[in-house]
Amino acid sequence: MKHIEHDYLNLLKDILENGVEKKDRTGTGTISVFGRQIRHKMSEGFPLLTTKKMYWKGIVTELLWFLRGSTNIKYLVDNDCHIWDGDAYKSYLAHYVDEYNEELEKKNEGLGWMAQELVNIRPLSKEQFIEKIRTDNEFANKWGYLGPVYGKQWRRWSPMGRGQEMNGMFTIEENMKMNSIDQIQNLINDLKINPDSRRIMVNAWNVGELDQMVLPPCHYGFQVYTRELSHQERLDIACKGDENGIMPVVPMYEEKEKMVEVMNEKNIPTRGISLMWNQRSVDTPLGLPFNIASYALLLLMLAKQVNMAPDELIGNLGDTHIYLNQVDGIKEQLTRKPHHLPNVHISDVKVNDISDYTLDDISLINYKAHPKIKLPLSN
Repeated sequence: MKHIEHDYLNLLKDILENGVEKKDRTGTGTISVFGRQIRHKMSEGFPLLTTKKMYWKGIVTELLWFLRGSTNIKYLVDNDCHIWDGDAYKSYLAHYVDEYNEELEKKNEGLGWMAQELVNIRPLSKEQFIEKIRTDNEFANKWGYLGPVYGKQWRRWSPMGRGQEMNGMFTIEENMKMNSIDQIQNLINDLKINPDSRRIMVNAWNVGELDQMVLPPCHYGFQVYTRELSHQERLDIACKGDENGIMPVVPMYEEKEKMVEVMNEKNIPTRGISLMWNQRSVDTPLGLPFNIASYALLLLMLAKQVNMAPDELIGNLGDTHIYLNQVDGIKEQLTRKPHHLPNVHISDVKVNDISDYTLDDISLINYKAHPKIKLPLSN
């Protein structure tokens, strides 16, 4: 069965065959194409790649971190998710020496040069840095903050663009007290009140705060679209189960009116919901598989909040590239045959906010994958 992974592998081939070599901010170098799109019907399964084993826990943890509005890596580190470690550590190295020199200058002010304190300035190693984030809250508050990245923009968009937070660690209740805009909750409200709106969007590209982020958003916004389901589509859901593979107990009747009445009683969705995200920079081997699965999971979670059927997932891709040091791993992946896609089940637990879901509420079902391919990440 052909599904999104075949399209993904074809995208890798496209880059290798048609891409141009470009320099990049990391100094690694890329092979790049511009302007691609990837699409997936959620009825075909959950789009988690099978030609290499994916880090499912990391995908879920990062999305929950976004939805919590957090911008500090401590939540990620505490949940053994390390995909943002490199960015935080790079920021720490960039500011550590300058800050230390300022402290040393203050301490030695007024002393003669022979009396000045001489100290070997040696920052923590990356491993020491992450362990200190895990065990030292004061250190984590200072050095774990990534600036106003995704979570801040999704849950606390600041019209003023400055001075809204110190360390990026807030509860939803604290967020509500701030002079900010909760784009995720507004989106859910719009889906319930005006599902045909063409303005159901979330934007992470806050121009006034880009210079405060360790990394400007790669996937910088998404739009949600809904449509009415046909009678047959509702019947298919009633007969085959929902997006989680759960089959509702719905007796079948020949009369359409009676069947509609029964489906309404059983809360069978009347609308389908699709999500399209936009991405300016795409690390196709490492980042894109995460992005596909993350937005697919977000689509399932939104559908759960508003009782709609997940429909289509679409990604609009700008600078779509493979780093030069990833080529050998990609060639290995292209020799592998995709397996059937898995399914994902979200529990029926009642939540006050979409951020209240936990790792235990989200289950991956029937995931069969080829072995992991280790690919370098360029920060």
